[in-house]
Amino acid sequence: MRTTVGIIGAGPAGLLLARLLHRSGIDCVVLEARTREYVEHRQRAGMLEQGTVDALREAGAADRLNVEGLVHQGIELRFDRERHHIDFPTLTGGRTVTIYAQTEIVKDLVALQLADGPPLLFEAEALAIEKPDSDTPVVRFLHEGREQTLTCDWVAGCDGFHGICREAVPAAAGRAYAHDYPYSWLGILADVAPSCEELVYARGENGFALHSMRSTRVSRLYLQVPNDTDPDDWPDDRVWDELAARFAVDADWTLRRGPITAKSVTPMRSYVHEPMRHGRLLLAGDAAHIVPPTGAKGLNLAVSDIRVLARAFTELHRSGSEQLLDDYSRVCLSRVWQATRFSYEMTKMLHAQPDGDAFESRLQLARLRRITASRHAAAELAANYTGLPLMI
Repeated sequence: MRTTVGIIGAGPAGLLLARLLHRSGIDCVVLEARTREYVEHRQRAGMLEQGTVDALREAGAADRLNVEGLVHQGIELRFDRERHHIDFPTLTGGRTVTIYAQTEIVKDLVALQLADGPPLLFEAEALAIEKPDSDTPVVRFLHEGREQTLTCDWVAGCDGFHGICREAVPAAAGRAYAHDYPYSWLGILADVAPSCEELVYARGENGFALHSMRSTRVSRLYLQVPNDTDPDDWPDDRVWDELAARFAVDADWTLRRGPITAKSVTPMRSYVHEPMRHGRLLLAGDAAHIVPPTGAKGLNLAVSDIRVLARAFTELHRSGSEQLLDDYSRVCLSRVWQATRFSYEMTKMLHAQPDGDAFESRLQLARLRRITASRHAAAELAANYTGLPLMI
């Protein structure tokens, strides 16, 4: 097989890139190791910055999003049994965020790709990327029981943190920056209407909790738990009781309970790989960077990478210039590091200290008090949460 851009990974990043390239007349092939069913039901984040919404609309993949997406005007911070609303439009000049599950984004993009788009091969496991620093890199992959090759002009590595693309960059050609956090998140999906109109970030005595949603009928909630926690140690009643305790406020508010349909534990880490390009191999999304989900930046960073990359490929196709491709890593990393900083600060501010450090606990409260008492501090949080400008 031969193509201009070989895309490894059919998550939101790979699928969106394929769609944008197709609309620009650039041929590509998408290889995905998993089944379609697995990809379309893989639970991930669902908070979209306006730039992400704009990118999906540009790709022609926002019909359902425009109807079903839940526009949020802000978030709520809870601590010391108090409620504090952070009003995004007032603080940012009108910006908002939208709730639309990543599973639905993937379903929308897959349907478009299969109906009108370049090849999308499921159960096509990429085995190796050969000669990534040559003019014709080759992807070896296993599909339908036999090994095949895909010769490309360029390879887009959109296969996540555990994929082969990041590993294809020689150690001497890049550097990794990593930080692991001393706690994890226990996440649940529940068939119950959300108990709030916007996301609630709560700092309770026993740790952090987040109330989010996937739709008007499905709630998504998280609890801070120790690393290596077994979800089986958290029966449903224990989960709901602990969530209610951490969200408790001195006001008329009740946590709605319902059937829990999914339960998992997610470790927290920050990771950035520099640069995001090696020869003709370009890393995007989780293949290049990981942030803790506290700041809701993972999916949005992946989409911002793809917007920069699609623009660079389009310029190459139109004019033959590789200047934007040469700038790809630098442009993306500027935003990546700002999002990494913001996610780190949000995480450190809201999570209980496993070692019980009383000094750090008081600093956390001081940070929260500063945000809720100062318009300037609240505006800084709102600007980062709704998404910093994309410098392209």
